[in-house]
Amino acid sequence: MNPDQTAWADQELAIQDIACLYEITRNLAAISDLREALDSVVQVLAKMKKMENGTVTIVNPLTKELEIEVACGSTPIARKKGRYKLGEGITGRVVAVGEPVIVPQIAEEPLFLNRTGMRSEEQKQKSSFICVPIKAAIETLEDGPDGQVQAESLAIGALSVDRCYEQDFGLQSERDLRFLTIVSALIAQAAHRIQTVNREKELLRRENQQLRQELAAKNRINGILGNSSRMQEVFTLAQRVANSNATVLLRGESGTGKSMVAKALHHNSGRAKKPFVVVNCSALPETLLESELFGHERGAFTGAVERKAGRFEQAQGGTLFLDEIGEISTAVQVKLLNVIQERVFQRLGGTEPIKANIRLVAATNRDLEAAVREGKFREDLYYRLNVFPIYLPPLRERRTDILLLAEHFLEQYSQENNKKIERISTSAIDLLIKYHWPGNVRELQNCMERAVLICDSSTITSVHLPPTLQSAESVSTRSSGQPLSFGQAVENFERDLIIEALKQCNGNQTKAAEYLETSLRIINYKIHNYGVDPRQYKVNLSSI
Repeated sequence: MNPDQTAWADQELAIQDIACLYEITRNLAAISDLREALDSVVQVLAKMKKMENGTVTIVNPLTKELEIEVACGSTPIARKKGRYKLGEGITGRVVAVGEPVIVPQIAEEPLFLNRTGMRSEEQKQKSSFICVPIKAAIETLEDGPDGQVQAESLAIGALSVDRCYEQDFGLQSERDLRFLTIVSALIAQAAHRIQTVNREKELLRRENQQLRQELAAKNRINGILGNSSRMQEVFTLAQRVANSNATVLLRGESGTGKSMVAKALHHNSGRAKKPFVVVNCSALPETLLESELFGHERGAFTGAVERKAGRFEQAQGGTLFLDEIGEISTAVQVKLLNVIQERVFQRLGGTEPIKANIRLVAATNRDLEAAVREGKFREDLYYRLNVFPIYLPPLRERRTDILLLAEHFLEQYSQENNKKIERISTSAIDLLIKYHWPGNVRELQNCMERAVLICDSSTITSVHLPPTLQSAESVSTRSSGQPLSFGQAVENFERDLIIEALKQCNGNQTKAAEYLETSLRIINYKIHNYGVDPRQYKVNLSSI
């Protein structure tokens, strides 16, 4: 080849190198996932430079071993095999020393380990191997008086490729070495950028989560548990209205915690040191309800032998909670409306007006709008009460809170009954989650109290739950609604036992077999048959 042809060939190679570097740089800049970015690099090298078996290995900071991050054309099993200690094999030596290595023929190099098994003996005869270190800049403070910051390069991994062995390998390998050194520098820069961005994202995510937790804690009502979005809305509304004098109407089914929210509104208001008076409007007949609310003078009616202060008077300066407000009669509705409007009332049989310095909170599980349309509830009173409505969702609409509440009641009743019950089994949790809870939180509370009373072990299981939860719909049916056979019921029971044992033994199958007093062979057989993954029940201690 004459000088002109050589110069033209070098120019062509330079153009190809520039095009390849442009493509690699473009991919590294566009991709935010490190593994995906590295995979794009080895794919471009194979396509544009005919560099086969492109592999990027990275030092694992925990094990201090080299692990394959990406490898062009390899299988996951092969990548898993490709682990090297620092200084072990060609790749390990490149990272340990921080200098590149060129192997003209792989078959002639005893240090080439080929642990991945990606190359046949014939391929090793025809292939050369080039490996360059991937170096990251580490900033260090100099000990001098000026305290300058210096950057030291540290090999964090290696980039390696196979080349088809040729006679002019020396000239070709030097060119490839320079090219791969540039690529490794681009990889190091991209890795640093992606890791920095990911760290910042993770930091922002944690800060966002912390702020959400702080906000939720700030808005949380004492004594009321709930992490669901529906309950967070309740906490936010309650926090906003607590320190005002606005009338609050609590809506929701029976057992959702309306009385607890009413107490929380009082204790978080400026009236906290004054009385909190409760009237259950559905528990008293109309004749007694009026007397209970407004009080009476001596002789106001038969049996009124002395003056009595009503609930409005008892709650002076504090909060009056009218529970089941939808049950009061039309006559009482009229008088209650006047008190709310004028903030003045009179005792039964009395003539002296009394100022009502109270904060009114009402609650109902009735559809007041329907009652207004039917003429059973006064429209003007409805609008007076509905100044600031808060809807408490039923338990079936906040299923993410069921386990939280169940564990709270478990701890509460375990202490009350001097029992050491530590947890709720998986099967019992499944029943709790699937049940529709018509009685809401109150029903769940009663359910857990019963379970604690009849439990004699350290774990609440499904047999300790009430029969209503163990209905055909929740326990003994398939997803199609058909009843389970005896064999399927036994399988479900065995699966639950194995899962409980794995939880107790941190996913260790040998210990789980000992825990269940059976053999490891039987446990392994059952785990395989039932599709149980023991790794799900293994706690990662390094992340705690």
